Amino acid sequence: MVMASSTGIQGEDFRYLIVRPDKGGIWDVLKYSLRGDIECGSKFLESSDRGVVGGEAADHRWIILVSIVARRIIHFLGKPMELTGYGVDFFLNLLSQNGSLFGLFYNLLRGDIVIPKRGTETFISTIGHLDERMDLYQGKNLVGDLHNSTPGEGIKNVELDDRATMDLCMMASKLAYENAEVVRNVVVHHWKMHFVDFYDCWDGPFLFNGALIPFVIGNRFIDYQKKKSTQVFLLCDKPKDATLILISFRGTEPFDADDWSTDFDYSWYEIPNLGKLHMGFLEALGVGNREDTASFHYHLQKRSTKHSYPEAAEVESSNESPHSERSAGIDKKGIPPEMVEMSAYYMVREKLKTLFEEHKNAKYIVTGHSLGGALAILFPIVLVLHEETNLLQKLLGIYTFGQPRVGNKQLGRFMEAHLNHPVPKYFRVVYCNDLVPRLPYDDKTFLYKHFGVCLYYNSCYIEQKMDEEPNKNYFGITHMIPEHLIAIWELIRSLTMGYTHGPEYKEGWFSIFLRVLGLSMPGIAAHCSVNYVNSVRLGKS
Repeated sequence: MVMASSTGIQGEDFRYLIVRPDKGGIWDVLKYSLRGDIECGSKFLESSDRGVVGGEAADHRWIILVSIVARRIIHFLGKPMELTGYGVDFFLNLLSQNGSLFGLFYNLLRGDIVIPKRGTETFISTIGHLDERMDLYQGKNLVGDLHNSTPGEGIKNVELDDRATMDLCMMASKLAYENAEVVRNVVVHHWKMHFVDFYDCWDGPFLFNGALIPFVIGNRFIDYQKKKSTQVFLLCDKPKDATLILISFRGTEPFDADDWSTDFDYSWYEIPNLGKLHMGFLEALGVGNREDTASFHYHLQKRSTKHSYPEAAEVESSNESPHSERSAGIDKKGIPPEMVEMSAYYMVREKLKTLFEEHKNAKYIVTGHSLGGALAILFPIVLVLHEETNLLQKLLGIYTFGQPRVGNKQLGRFMEAHLNHPVPKYFRVVYCNDLVPRLPYDDKTFLYKHFGVCLYYNSCYIEQKMDEEPNKNYFGITHMIPEHLIAIWELIRSLTMGYTHGPEYKEGWFSIFLRVLGLSMPGIAAHCSVNYVNSVRLGKS
């Protein structure tokens, strides 16, 4: 096995495993699951080490089967999910913008019905309708503390264990599901902070004829899937002399089949001396593409920060080997400017550098819910790989909510050495029976492991600090009855929260409807952002 690199052709550094659900048939799935037919299972795998595919198929049989079956089902339901999402979004906004179901009928009779328009500041996502809260917990106190800090004081008024700071991170993670106009409106008018920008990025680098080529043909940028599916926004606490910069990545969208498929993906890429990372999350961050696996090495190798903006790579012939340096887009001069404008990682990194030139004393927090949480922790991981020392010194902390696992135990040890000194900077918030933090599986035969401080909240919002959430793999006969009983309790609680805790905790009909549906699969309903907002605001140690 060979690979392209910045120093030539290497083999020992290039290790990966890709699960491809489309490479085998239904009979292969059945033989692999019922009879343990390793040859059939191997059809779904692609690896840098051809000789170990059979061993992977045997040792990781059940997790690979879960990945294959789940992603096949998700792919089959992809178009219906997308259409359902459009319909649900439109219907919810139609109701809200016309006041209610009664208001909709009244406006219809008057001929004065309000038609929702996507991309406007009044068009709210499905996630936003599940939890309509926009204002921050003790928002005035937080903003006041930040705005009262003088340039020489730095970050002393922002504490990671402060409930208001945690709430800002969670609310920003929830807000990331909205369109750019909604985000701008909430940040400026509700939070009284400075909106920097909203980025809609390509999922993975760019291909042409099977080769990675980050360059422009004419005025058209060549991409490999023609879809922008990674979103992130940045804010500062104030326009000048900012104390805090916040980066929020969008999470798994409820009706996006690609996002759910990524969560169930078992594919990994291994970086020497660092560990194995989830390949789908790396693609979402924009630092690799499984259709040309050499791209991961190109974007994840250590490189001098002074080589951030090279000239674009060129392709002399489309007939070159896909693993040659030129066809793989390997340019010793670095990353082209065009890629910075399309990749979430490069775009955020370069914007941060610009912001720190304007705000000398600021520090930053990275946050995200679900898939957004995975991207939030991967961002500093790649910064470490690229030896971005100045940016890492400015990192105040990372807060993730309902985050899936991103790598193996070796990765955790490597990153804890960078994020735990002098104090812990990485916190994973997990609510009760949320399914997503239990993915991909972690068992004696599986490689995915969590790291960092886990802030676990049970169904009564009691917080515990631990290394790993209870029932770390979710599925299990012994846990089924307790999970369903808790789901029933959560449904009952949702009907009374407005009376017991105040009107801001009252759940709408749509949130309650989801909890009813969630009785069949409690881990899905538990993943909703409303649970995380309540945990942060009501949590008791």
